[in-house]
Amino acid sequence: MGKEAAPDLLPGTLYLLILRSLVKGPLHGYAIANLIKERSSDVLQVEEGSLYPALQRMLVKGWIAAEWGTSDSNRRARFYRLTPAGRKQLHAETETFHRLFQAIAEVLETA
Repeated sequence: MGKEAAPDLLPGTLYLLILRSLVKGPLHGYAIANLIKERSSDVLQVEEGSLYPALQRMLVKGWIAAEWGTSDSNRRARFYRLTPAGRKQLHAETETFHRLFQAIAEVLETA
């Protein structure tokens, strides 16, 4: 039996997943992608072509901050961390996601 293709993320969900990944502390991009993949049991895979543009947009919005450091593999990497505005946005994104998920569930249950 072949492996199923990863599902597409709902619009805005990538921001939510990135923000949630940074709650416990700073991570570099590769670590963020791996954390999302691991926590979703390999169902959600964030490609570099989606991740880094999203991180850049989040930097511009002030939701995250970044600084250069050294990764566990001794490579230079940009580490991202949540800002107070990012914590506020995480709360808002989480609330929106739960409302959307509940609405979809209600439609599925009554359809």
